[in-house]
Amino acid sequence: MDIFHINDHQVTLNPDCTPAGNCYLWIDSTHDEVSADPEAWRSRIEALTSVHIYDLHLTDAVNLSHPSYFDSTHDYEMVVFRKLALQPDSALCQENGEPFKRKIPAALNKLATVPVAFFLLGNALLTVRAANSRTIENARQKLLNYKGKSEGNPHASRLPASPEDLMLRLLNAMVDQYLELRQPLTQQLDRWQHALLDPRRPFNNWMALLDSRLELRKLDNLCEEQRDALQELRDHIVDTHDGQADDQGRAKDLLLVRTNDVMEHISRVLNHARRLEASLESAVQIHFSAMAHRTSEIMRTLTVITALFMPLTLITGIFGMNFEVMPLLKDKMGFWITMGAMLLIVVVLLLVFRRQRYLEDQLRERR
Repeated sequence: MDIFHINDHQVTLNPDCTPAGNCYLWIDSTHDEVSADPEAWRSRIEALTSVHIYDLHLTDAVNLSHPSYFDSTHDYEMVVFRKLALQPDSALCQENGEPFKRKIPAALNKLATVPVAFFLLGNALLTVRAANSRTIENARQKLLNYKGKSEGNPHASRLPASPEDLMLRLLNAMVDQYLELRQPLTQQLDRWQHALLDPRRPFNNWMALLDSRLELRKLDNLCEEQRDALQELRDHIVDTHDGQADDQGRAKDLLLVRTNDVMEHISRVLNHARRLEASLESAVQIHFSAMAHRTSEIMRTLTVITALFMPLTLITGIFGMNFEVMPLLKDKMGFWITMGAMLLIVVVLLLVFRRQRYLEDQLRERR
């Protein structure tokens, strides 16, 4: 557990610090630290902030399968947000309690998520996250390396003014990771479309395609849960700060602006996921339509061939009868007359088929 002391001008890492004056605390913990001894961890938090965390919220904070959601009590507010997890592309997924290797592309393997719990405890922000959270680690380093304008850095950004402001900045960074996935996901979809519509190679990787559609649907549901949680947080901010003084009103406006910005980013990811899913569905439909069209063309070709040979087969069947007296059977020109008649029939049938446009599409394809 790391405790950051944050005020208007500096950030210090002090495990024995308690919030006072215009400062607040950022208490950063990992799931393993909380799970090791939940009661001791909760007692430490209560000693630092004078806030007691309820048992159900303590359980939710270490539940790695918990969806994104928001809840509030008289003493604190809790936000659970699922962020992208850092794991290799060969990571194993879980289904029915058994690990198995999903047949999904590398871009979709990056959609594995892990929850981060945020507790707003008055003058303190408490985070419970995975041990290898890139977003949290980057935020920690940025705060520890902060140099204000008074230290010769005129372009320095302002430190988070409150625990809510810090939480929203962390949430915004987490959502931006989803935005960074739009390009590789789009490229992967383009590869799927080319594979589905390539007439030279029959597509047979249906399990990978199905798993990819499931991953996109999971991203859709994930973004909806995130947006709902942020919407509840926004409503809570509005209800809590209504009727406050001017300074508090400006603080509320800042929080609402940041909350709306995070929600807008989530909406962009959600819309992109839905477009990808719709495009993939359209590619599958086009694939089956192309296969049906190809099958129809093959059947039409076979039908034309059958129609051409039916009268010829009839003629050969007639001349194959075992009658002693038949026209042209013993005539020395009978064979050539019969062959000429058969050729004439074929030519006439081809002209009829051409006039009826039975062969028009095939001739266009050859041209």
